[in-house]
Amino acid sequence: MTLAAANALAAATNENLASISNTLIYSAMAVYTLAFFAYITEWLFGSRSKVARTAAALTADSGGAAGAKGPAVTVKSAGGTTVLERPEVVVRSSAGARDVPDGPGAHGGDEQGDLYGRVAVSLSVLAFVIQVGGVIARAASVQRAPWGNMYEFNITFSATAVGVYLLLLALKKNVRWLGLFLTTTVLLDLGLAVTVLYTASDQLVPALQSYWLIIHVSTAIFCGAVFYVGAVGTLLYLFKDSYESKLASGGKPGRFATSVLERLPASASLDKFSYRVNAAVFPLWTFTIIAGAIWAESAWGRYWGWDPKETWAFITWVAYACYLHARSTAGWKGRKAAYIALIAFGCWLFNYYGVNLFVTGKHSYAGV
Repeated sequence: MTLAAANALAAATNENLASISNTLIYSAMAVYTLAFFAYITEWLFGSRSKVARTAAALTADSGGAAGAKGPAVTVKSAGGTTVLERPEVVVRSSAGARDVPDGPGAHGGDEQGDLYGRVAVSLSVLAFVIQVGGVIARAASVQRAPWGNMYEFNITFSATAVGVYLLLLALKKNVRWLGLFLTTTVLLDLGLAVTVLYTASDQLVPALQSYWLIIHVSTAIFCGAVFYVGAVGTLLYLFKDSYESKLASGGKPGRFATSVLERLPASASLDKFSYRVNAAVFPLWTFTIIAGAIWAESAWGRYWGWDPKETWAFITWVAYACYLHARSTAGWKGRKAAYIALIAFGCWLFNYYGVNLFVTGKHSYAGV
């Protein structure tokens, strides 16, 4: 590289904006930490007096048929008028043998816990805005899309995951139970990004200088964020399903398990939630692979060469295709399909971290 070219490259990187980006990312981590403690407070101080709904639903009609529905009706007197209260009941699609109500949420259904939860969401919104500002400043510092290396991918990915969570909340979906798990993993992701994966703001190598960087990588990031949300729902489904099964068989779970798992949605709701988000984003993951193949032809003169990154992207596609097929097949609903979903997300994680860090291929030029 000539001296003039080196000077031009250096001039194209705005170190002041890069420094601002770093400051914003660290600031977002600080606010996410506050949000994490707020979510913890919501779980700890939310009422425990209203978290026995699943047990009540499974034991209220123990002498009835296996398919008997729901807990007994509670009769309350309100100003001389009799009011019948029945918790919302959701059918367990994985077993179909009993009905279980959704839990009241992390706040336990009381005002104090709900207040802490709303504070936690507000802090999540603030942290998200700050983090997005850091991503934008990183992009402005080099005047390109901010995902040319693993550091940039990480900060964009975690911001997108939080964005998906906040969007679901804005759509009035019952997903606040995701908040604690989300902020925990986002903090871990950003901690890894600013320590192990940090890369100074710089220009791209020629092969990455394409509009396909915006199309292909942005869709990959969004798909990964949605797959992550689905994986959290799937993991919690497995715990809640085991809890419900233990109650149904006459077992008595521990106090900690009861306090936590009673607040989550019913296993049927978690199962349905995970399936829907994975199914919704799967076509976009298909497009991501196709877009990558088109970009590969433009950059390397071939659509497919079984490069490790290409291979694992395809393996991930096959795994999620198997999950969706299993989930829609009567004999593979529930836990069996959930295991496939977690394996599929594991393939996605290895495609990003494992392939980039431990496997050499044509995508290795991006470094970390």
